[in-house]
Amino acid sequence: MKKNIILLLLIFFFGSNCGFKIINQNELRSFNIAKIETVGDKRVNYKIKNKLLLNAKTNEKKIIKIILNTEKSKNIKEKNIKNEVTKYEVNILIKVKFREIDENIFEEFAVKSVEEYNVSNQHSQTLANERKATELLIEDISDKIISEIILKINDL
Repeated sequence: MKKNIILLLLIFFFGSNCGFKIINQNELRSFNIAKIETVGDKRVNYKIKNKLLLNAKTNEKKIIKIILNTEKSKNIKEKNIKNEVTKYEVNILIKVKFREIDENIFEEFAVKSVEEYNVSNQHSQTLANERKATELLIEDISDKIISEIILKINDL
């Protein structure tokens, strides 16, 4: 019994001093966006462009140019017994290409996100559900894009 307690204390003592430090994400956002070009769905591109510009710092040495190619699609997810649509699925796929201007480094990646929403009795409520699902997708995708750019820039 004493050996188990001593072993447990030793594991706790050495395990708690591992040197792991949490990284502050704001320190990693060390890039300035010179230009963002967009192709595809204008509403989605506009909102993602604004999110990216909010997360960039203005006086940084790493200057990047971003090209966003957006594809948004709406598909039927479920139908009921009467063959009426009860759920839709919204897919957003964004192909991101960015280049660090000074270093002439070119990277590209794709981000995809899917959200579903219910069909309501009123058409206006269904449209509101679609807008809300699209907003959730935009939030998710913009966070993924920012983290991927941070990862790739700080890797270089």
